[in-house]
Amino acid sequence: MQYSEGTIGRVFTIRLETGDRLPDSIEAFSLEHGVSRAMVIYVGGAGEGSRVVVGPEEGRGEEIVPIIHALSGAQEVLGVGTIFPGESGNPILHMHSGIGREGKATVGCVRAGVNVWLVGEVIILEILGAGGQRARDESGLELLQFKK
Repeated sequence: MQYSEGTIGRVFTIRLETGDRLPDSIEAFSLEHGVSRAMVIYVGGAGEGSRVVVGPEEGRGEEIVPIIHALSGAQEVLGVGTIFPGESGNPILHMHSGIGREGKATVGCVRAGVNVWLVGEVIILEILGAGGQRARDESGLELLQFKK
């Protein structure tokens, strides 16, 4: 287990609109406002053209190949995630969401691109004094790492 301790800094409330895209919009906002580490909550809609990562093709292969699921029609979304800097120093959002319509649900990571439909409400809770950075490991993914 790795960990770091911090305190809550600024709290941002954001309204995303149709055409805004996750994770791009939240990462751009974070960069513009100097947010490098945070907890993020999203509630809103997903529109046509949205895609989520719903798992690897194999649990433990030599290469992790993501399964990308395309969403159809407007759907409801509830997501939670974190922001930490990547190797470039820029904030990277890692958010998993439950997305559904008409009693059918998909759960996955928004990194493939979710288009906001109508409205997306975002709360960003900045974390101050904590370390941590996303770094590429042997899996090929940029995973959250804390210095020992």
